[in-house]
Amino acid sequence: MVNEKDVVIKKDDSSQQTGIYGGLNDGYVTISYSDNSLEAYADFTPPFMNGKPLDVSGIARFLDSNNIVFGVQWDDIEIALEECNMTRRHVPGILIAIGVEPVEEVIEYYKINSLLNRKKKVITGKDRIDHRERSPFIIVKQGQILAVMHPRKPGKEGTNVHGQAIHYETIRPDGVTSGTNTTIEGNKIISNIHGQLINSNGVLSVQEHLIIKGAVGYRTGHIVFPGDVKIDGPVSDGFKIYSGGSIVVKQTLDLTEIVANGDIMVSGGVIGKGAGRIKCGGGLKTKFIESCSITARGAVIVESGIINSKVFSLDTVRMGDKGLILGGEIYSLHGLRAGGIGKKRSKATYIHCGIDFAIQQEMDKCINQLRILGVKLAKLRGIIDDPGTGNEKKAKLMDLFHKLESEKQSVTVQLTELSGKVKADDEATIEVLGEIAASTLIEICNVALYVVEPLRKVRIRLDKSAGKLIVESLK
Repeated sequence: MVNEKDVVIKKDDSSQQTGIYGGLNDGYVTISYSDNSLEAYADFTPPFMNGKPLDVSGIARFLDSNNIVFGVQWDDIEIALEECNMTRRHVPGILIAIGVEPVEEVIEYYKINSLLNRKKKVITGKDRIDHRERSPFIIVKQGQILAVMHPRKPGKEGTNVHGQAIHYETIRPDGVTSGTNTTIEGNKIISNIHGQLINSNGVLSVQEHLIIKGAVGYRTGHIVFPGDVKIDGPVSDGFKIYSGGSIVVKQTLDLTEIVANGDIMVSGGVIGKGAGRIKCGGGLKTKFIESCSITARGAVIVESGIINSKVFSLDTVRMGDKGLILGGEIYSLHGLRAGGIGKKRSKATYIHCGIDFAIQQEMDKCINQLRILGVKLAKLRGIIDDPGTGNEKKAKLMDLFHKLESEKQSVTVQLTELSGKVKADDEATIEVLGEIAASTLIEICNVALYVVEPLRKVRIRLDKSAGKLIVESLK
């Protein structure tokens, strides 16, 4: 048994509390603490020779002397004591008391919607990645949730092995706040418009314009944006642009595919390499167009040249005073003005004015369908009328024949309806300040004029009463 007066407490250089029992050869315990005294550990050392062994009552007084009063692990202490006394071996690192950690207080904050954070795809050797599909921009929709409020999480004090309170810390997470074109609704930050999400130092804003300072290429990927797009650099071949508004390109455009609901303006030229195409709900303005297809509801304005391209406009095609059309086809509802059309020994050029090309294209599809259906029906009729065709087969073929007949009637009705919708402008004119080369074909409201000899400085219009095109000299 160890007397209370036998307990000696000291603090060594490693911040450990050491208790020595009785004489020099008696068993003893060394205690160490973790940070904030949340845990207390003991090393149990057995007696030497005839020294006094450790016991529970002595340990209890020892813990009390060291003010270890909370979370004492008596079961572990007794097991360690028994092992130490029975085996006469040193038993180190026993957890003899454990406190309760404090719980941090977390201040309420808005956390950005995790669905808006772009994650890098894990790429394996078998994957084929089109890097043009990757975009650095985050595009959001009107009404989309940008961030959600995380409520305050209250803190809670802890207790160390001495029974003392451990104060909790207050955490202030790096949240976000509402900025331009966003609104706080309840516990959410909502986008007011379609556009690009910008996170500037924790302030969430939605930008209705997408401004690209450099080129469109692998750095940006394809561009898909609900509003206006402005591009300061060139657009590389192979990259597509889709805009719910207008598009402005300040340099040359190596065209693959561009679609815009509004106008398109290209300060340089448009190069399509044969397969490129532009579709716009407004007009197009550019320096030149080469080897591509252009479809516009508005006017197409070209400064210098349209070369080997197809241009469709539901308004007019207007060129500079020296603007030249070489090869290709032009479809313009309300007419055309150019510096020149065609060139000697170049590809022939075709000009079509006064007709709504969109309706005309639908009509052409219907006519082609009727042609195909007529061939199929004639072939079926021949098989059905063949005396060698069995009755069972003939019955099946008659069912198919009736289905095709029904389809033909439906397409015929559609063609009739389209014919009534064709927007014709019989006042459309074609004005050329320079020369129209021989072999050029010109149509106004499907009335054609084939240019045999070059024409200079002329206006071409439709004479409705005569049903022919009139060539007039420009003053």
